[in-house]
Amino acid sequence: MRNKYFDNIPTNAGLLVLRVGLGLFMLYGHGWGKLMKVLGGNFEFGDPLGLGAGLSLVLVTFAEAFCSLLLIIGYKTKWATIPLIITMAVALFFVHLNDPFGRQEKNLLYLAGYIAILCTGPGKFSIDYRMNPSA
Repeated sequence: MRNKYFDNIPTNAGLLVLRVGLGLFMLYGHGWGKLMKVLGGNFEFGDPLGLGAGLSLVLVTFAEAFCSLLLIIGYKTKWATIPLIITMAVALFFVHLNDPFGRQEKNLLYLAGYIAILCTGPGKFSIDYRMNPSA
């Protein structure tokens, strides 16, 4: 059933809000602090997969800072969501698995949003679309 109040809201505007919102929240709330930590030479970090604390921090920083920037501008968007999805899955299933739902909720929300962007793409308000409108 169509609704005259919502028919004029373009899907691409919703994708823009989702992409930029998730990217900014992740970058500001998580990635920036880790980036400053790496640039300051402090590599103390958890090691949930046994890769080593330093490598784990660098990989998480890459996802949360660099990939979030790509998500915000809509460049290589689907590729940028993959490290973010992996990071949230590791945080959820290895770090917070036995925590109460309230501690898992943020990871679940980010994970759901990143999967949605992977499935839908960045929308028309993105560099990806400008570079290849037919994709």
